[in-house]
Amino acid sequence: MSEISILSETDLRALVPLDAEAVDCVEEAFSRLAGAGVVMPPVMRLDIEEANGEVDVKTAYVPGLDSFAIKMSPGFFDNPKLGLPSLNGLMVVFSARTGLVEALLLDNGYLTDVRTAAAGAVAARHLAPRNATQASILGAGVQARLQLQALTLVRNIARVSIWARRSESASEFAEWARRELQLEVDVCNTARQAVDQGEVIVTTTPSREPLIEPGWLRQGQHVTAMGSDSEHKNEISPNVFLEVDRYVCDRQSQCALMGELHHALEAGVVPEDKVFPELGAIVSGREKGRESDDQITLCDLTGTGVQDTAIATLARKRAVATGAGASFTS
Repeated sequence: MSEISILSETDLRALVPLDAEAVDCVEEAFSRLAGAGVVMPPVMRLDIEEANGEVDVKTAYVPGLDSFAIKMSPGFFDNPKLGLPSLNGLMVVFSARTGLVEALLLDNGYLTDVRTAAAGAVAARHLAPRNATQASILGAGVQARLQLQALTLVRNIARVSIWARRSESASEFAEWARRELQLEVDVCNTARQAVDQGEVIVTTTPSREPLIEPGWLRQGQHVTAMGSDSEHKNEISPNVFLEVDRYVCDRQSQCALMGELHHALEAGVVPEDKVFPELGAIVSGREKGRESDDQITLCDLTGTGVQDTAIATLARKRAVATGAGASFTS
């Protein structure tokens, strides 16, 4: 017999806001990933092409944490036409000692959104110019807003340039940024215009064609690309790799299969045996991050299972402390 907690999206939104502690939690997860003992299998993905959908399953065991999570994350990208969100999902938390189920986190993708945005903040903390005040966001969905919010936790962002394929979405995002974050906002007509204006650039789309082309970046800029989490998605032109001073990935083996690195390898721009620094190695001090103000840096985030285990463990810890959610005995 074991007691299982059930936490709804409403519960989890109250327990785990996107704040400095969430960023630190994910940063620590990356640091542990760079150490010994983490077990993180490859991502399992189910494609449902006729519905423009996919389901990713991610997990990781992290030594030192009492629990581990398995996350199921569907993304059905035609859902907005039906008045439904593109992303949803849930996490199951298990005891790392007994394997018994401890909690069902019915978050509808909320925790994934938080840990993804937090990873963007970690990347910016270690790779973006320290004095950056100007951000540029390509995309206008939920993650675009959260990435911008997360950036404000680690850099003194005062102004943001926004570009999205749908001008109405860009305008709505702009109003939100003015109202919620008190930022000055420019809505750009082209992706290049937005890239030109940013010191920290974040791409947040499911694009299958590059959004940033060679010759667009200048010295001192940082790019976080987080939209490419399957091999058919691509936000950064492969030849941009030739212009970047420092490329960093969340997990090289994973990025080689489904990130921006995948496309650079496929194009022959990057040698197959090239070894790149991973974000966890930079966080833990094993590798260097940004070394000078004039470097161009690029961070490739595909989303890792350690992030899911870390954010799920944080949620369960807070739920136990506050008595949140419901429970039943199985």
